[in-house]
Amino acid sequence: MRHHHCGHRGMHFGRRGGFGGADFAMAFGFGGRGGFGHGERGGRRRMFDGTELRLILLKLIEEQPRHGYDLIREIEERTGGAYAPSPGVVYPTLTMLDDMGLIEESKSEGAKKQFAITEAGTTHLAERAEEVEALFERLTQLAGMRARADGGPIRRAMGNLRTVLQERLAGESVDPDMLHNVAEILDEAARKIERL
Repeated sequence: MRHHHCGHRGMHFGRRGGFGGADFAMAFGFGGRGGFGHGERGGRRRMFDGTELRLILLKLIEEQPRHGYDLIREIEERTGGAYAPSPGVVYPTLTMLDDMGLIEESKSEGAKKQFAITEAGTTHLAERAEEVEALFERLTQLAGMRARADGGPIRRAMGNLRTVLQERLAGESVDPDMLHNVAEILDEAARKIERL
């Protein structure tokens, strides 16, 4: 992939539905807790914005009625463990979908609320079918990135890079020139990877 900018903001894949720099960072373990980021639980930025998450949850509920926890677990499974939205984001989103008339509570055993899609919800998904397909492709891409990084030299290299950056940036006073030098090295690495 070429012709996209590699500035100090990180790599951005230009393809629609691809990964921005923050997505790449979270998927490869720069989300804050080591290992792979888990969406907003591990990173500073949500993997999907509010509208995107609403569409993902709605599509999963269209497949079959689900509880909130079922949705979290299903997304985590589809991304190979690379991403799982937090309950603090999922449950308010379900409330919003319910208020919008796109889902409704259905009968279920136990205390957990289970939601099913409404006719209006099905229509909403049909109107945004292309966007929904792109979102689920992103989930699949996350799983692929996780699988590739889990078992090869890239995982070792990314871990080494993370450790070095954390050590160099841990001091109370960081030399601005050093920051620019580090950014230049990372940008050059990105350009070399693009040319592979």
